Amino acid sequence: MGEEEIVGVLDTENEEFKGLHEEHRVLKAKLAEMKSKVHLTPEEEIEMKNTQKLKLTKKDRMAALINEYKKSHA
Repeated sequence: MGEEEIVGVLDTENEEFKGLHEEHRVLKAKLAEMKSKVHLTPEEEIEMKNTQKLKLTKKDRMAALINEYKKSHA
């Protein structure tokens, strides 16, 4: 089973993963919006860095859940 298939399964069967996936999507869109601006205020730059860190944290946790799924279904 490929990673995309596992993501699909976890999106339907695992509430934690589903929430993380949605939050990651929202953060990704927020970052895209921020990056489209020509200039950022110092506050916006800090917010962007914090958003990037939060997005990465969500991605890391999703990767851990995917790995757990792979190990339990090997």
